[in-house]
Amino acid sequence: MDVLRIRGGNALHGEVFVGGAKNACLPLLAATLLTDEPCVLRNVPDLSDSRFMLEILRHQGALVEPIGANAWRVTAGTLQPKTPYELVRKMRASICVMGALVARLKRAEIPLPGGCVIGQRPIDLHVKGLRKLGCTIENRAGMMRIDASHARGAYVFLGGRYGSTVTGTANLVMAATLTPGVTRIDSAACEPEIGDLCRMLVKMGAKISGVGSPTLLVEGVEKLSGCEHVVIPDRIEAGTHLLCGAITRGDVTVRGAVTEHLGAFLDKLDEAGVPVETLSPTAVRVRGDLVKDFRPIDIVTLPHPGFPTDLQAQFTALLALVPGISIVTERIYPNRFMHVPELLRMGADIAIEGPSAIVKGVPALSGAPVMASDLRASAALVLAGLAASGETWVQRIYHLDRGYEKFERRLAALGADVVRLRQEDMPSELRSEA
Repeated sequence: MDVLRIRGGNALHGEVFVGGAKNACLPLLAATLLTDEPCVLRNVPDLSDSRFMLEILRHQGALVEPIGANAWRVTAGTLQPKTPYELVRKMRASICVMGALVARLKRAEIPLPGGCVIGQRPIDLHVKGLRKLGCTIENRAGMMRIDASHARGAYVFLGGRYGSTVTGTANLVMAATLTPGVTRIDSAACEPEIGDLCRMLVKMGAKISGVGSPTLLVEGVEKLSGCEHVVIPDRIEAGTHLLCGAITRGDVTVRGAVTEHLGAFLDKLDEAGVPVETLSPTAVRVRGDLVKDFRPIDIVTLPHPGFPTDLQAQFTALLALVPGISIVTERIYPNRFMHVPELLRMGADIAIEGPSAIVKGVPALSGAPVMASDLRASAALVLAGLAASGETWVQRIYHLDRGYEKFERRLAALGADVVRLRQEDMPSELRSEA
């Protein structure tokens, strides 16, 4: 198992190019199962999650071939409908193969994905949507058996307690593409990653209108064809790197992003007193070195175009150093504060009250051994380590590798003192503390 050793205190300077969006490429890869013709995906990030999704496609019967850097050709000539639990349990997002299998084979056997460290993420809305289409679903011993032989287009409302469901929207859109009739999906997720999926499906011959809005109309077609598609840039990776510049009082430019996908996030950076320059539709610069006084702010995570839950933990790390009291309220995953106890180990002053974190800014953080609990919590601890005095050892960074490609190398290129080491290279007394 690897760890990151960070020696904090260096202001980061320079440019970084973001890769393809993890949250987009996973449903895009699943969508290749909708056709027996070859599909080419480019700008696929080299992450443990994307590699694992490719493994699932192979298991389902697809031919998966690398055709260059961050590019793959998938040909799903013959498919089998069952996905084993040992694969699904490793990555919840693998549930998005369900919609593609239902559409293409008219049946699927998918294990229920189980729990998650950041809180409950049930798939009840996925099931509700498929049943509205006329699918018969049985749950036996944790395995969902879906029969879509009599499925027809229908009206589906996907709103839930915490807003729309992104993966549920992806599943329903894919299922509807090959389902006879017209399917109307209300309260569909408006995240850019859903828009990217719809654009690829349209290239494949799907008939979808309302892309980017909370109402999607899908007219079923008999067959979809292959296509070539480029994955959109990762807005969460872009935001994380911009926060690295802000928290270290550096000067960081992110290129290759889609700045309009970052609207609510950039607005909060500006509100916190961080100078932000939008250089072009694909480039944005943060001038942490020009910050006169950080300002405390309130953040509420919301579905897109609101503030993204996937940047909440990283922004909380910044607010830990902002004088005054900031309040961070999590409306998507109310239990998503697993990073807070580890930030407290570094000297942060944060209290959890229901779905909110009350953050009292401290003058400085100090390095400590910390344990990552999930993907975005990992990034938050790295940010805190970059700004802290002394050494920070971040353990369980396999979480980090799920969503950030070569993260420590990119940070080092910006001037960070960060290195990946083996667990046994960490001082034993620090391992016992963590």
